[in-house]
Amino acid sequence: MFGCQCLYWNRLMDDFPPEVPRPFSLPAPIPQWPPGKGFATGSINLGDLEVTMITRFEFVWLCSLTKAKNSGISFYRPVGIFDGFYCLGYYCQRNSWPLRGYVMAAKDTVSAEKRGGSVYGGFSAPALTKPVDYTLVWTPDDETDEIYDTSGYIWLPQAREGYKAVGYVVTNNLKKPDLEEVRCVRADLTDRCETFKLLFNTTSKFPKFPFRVWTTRPCHRGLKGVGVPTGSFFCSGYWSHGEELDIACLKNLNYLLHGMPNMDQIHALIGHYGPTLYFHPDEVYLPSSVAWFFRSGAMLFEKGESYGEPVDPAGSNLPGGGSNDGKYWLDLPRDDLNCKIKYGNLESAVLYVHVKPALGGTFTDIAMWVFCPFNGPAMLKFGLVNIGLSKIGQHVGDWEHFTLRISNFNGELWSVYFSQHSGGEWVDAYDLEFHEGNKAIVYSSKNGHASFPHPGTYIQGSSALGVGIRNDAAASSLSIDSSKRYEVVAAEYLGDGAVSEPCWLQYMREWGPTIVYGSKTELDRIFNMLPVRMRYSVESIFNKLPLELYGEEGPSGPKEKNNWFGDERA
Repeated sequence: MFGCQCLYWNRLMDDFPPEVPRPFSLPAPIPQWPPGKGFATGSINLGDLEVTMITRFEFVWLCSLTKAKNSGISFYRPVGIFDGFYCLGYYCQRNSWPLRGYVMAAKDTVSAEKRGGSVYGGFSAPALTKPVDYTLVWTPDDETDEIYDTSGYIWLPQAREGYKAVGYVVTNNLKKPDLEEVRCVRADLTDRCETFKLLFNTTSKFPKFPFRVWTTRPCHRGLKGVGVPTGSFFCSGYWSHGEELDIACLKNLNYLLHGMPNMDQIHALIGHYGPTLYFHPDEVYLPSSVAWFFRSGAMLFEKGESYGEPVDPAGSNLPGGGSNDGKYWLDLPRDDLNCKIKYGNLESAVLYVHVKPALGGTFTDIAMWVFCPFNGPAMLKFGLVNIGLSKIGQHVGDWEHFTLRISNFNGELWSVYFSQHSGGEWVDAYDLEFHEGNKAIVYSSKNGHASFPHPGTYIQGSSALGVGIRNDAAASSLSIDSSKRYEVVAAEYLGDGAVSEPCWLQYMREWGPTIVYGSKTELDRIFNMLPVRMRYSVESIFNKLPLELYGEEGPSGPKEKNNWFGDERA
């Protein structure tokens, strides 16, 4: 439906300054996806608006503190917008990143005739309208020598009553942009957005005020979030966190979520993008399938009872529903099988997949969960010294995950979320490792099973001091190909009966017993071994270590995690 004009794009790139990054593309072409309704058709219906993703730009202005290559940021005007669609704002990114971003273009899905005329101020008003004017938000002054390229002017569209601006316009001269350049959006079709990544931060000499630029994202995200990011940026000199932004994001009022993939398309996406999950070559606490864990002797315990009950291989005798009230928990068998089940069974392991809408249904999140019967003890790092802990960090029933975020406009992998203990990070596709085409690589840390995009040693604590919990990640022959070994366990948006959720997914209690470690004694022993000059810094690190290292209630299952219904924590 919406084709790519490669020759036009290449011509535009020839005009870019040498400091401006070149575009990124995935290692292999995107395949033809199985047929469906709205997924990967190039545009998405949001109700009164239809939007498309514009990924081709012409350079407008480079802003930098130095003349060093790849420093600073650049602003771009979207080009190649299809007939009937209108620009909503310009794009900005760091020059140190490969050029890969987007801004939305939109068109009204209801004609003026069907609305009964152009009556502004009510729901019969058009979805889009031209701004009435522009306000100059920021430009470098003539007296500053901090900015490398000073010919940039950032304009905020002034919307008529009942409408909101959703992006800025950038020029390289003081002439106001044409009123036809962008459109403002009817207020009921917008949602609040917030700043996300800080792109640029400086202070000009005259007048003295900071110039900051951020990426933006909807305030309300997750499985039921309706906010849709426009891909534009936010900039300000005086704004502080907590204040409402001068721009808004879009809102998806189409409850049908017609841009989401069907089941055939889900399988195709996983087959094309499913990462290989590598475990450390020295890993002994490997994953297994849930069924193997149950068959191998996992026990269900109830509060007040002395003996546990074996769990059925399908988990059918687990109490379903409710909440994590502490009444039940799972544990290892209390006999010789205990040691064997700890080490898992890699041959049986699969990735358990939860598919859900993201960013108002304009993206699809494919969360891939891995289960390990046991989480090994942590290792502390003090500079060149590594101290293995005896029990701190270990627990029964470890659930970890990573998430693929895929554009519903064309089915392109956009980023991957790597879950790391109590947090994690989004990594853009250009910073991933790939093999076999567009399949990313995920590295699982030794003992703790946190996910990382590259091999290496990651410190949870103070990297500057070299003090904290050590996470070692490396490739090995111990791996799972998630493109082949997976099971879709949930996709709520497809409707009742589309996916048969396993019984164990409805188990909302703890997958391991409550453990109280003798952590203070062990940490005090380590603390007293250190040179006096290091003790203050190390003590402050100890106070910031995650709570699970000191003892915790048994870990909860996937459906009890915040990201099941919410957005990934980043």
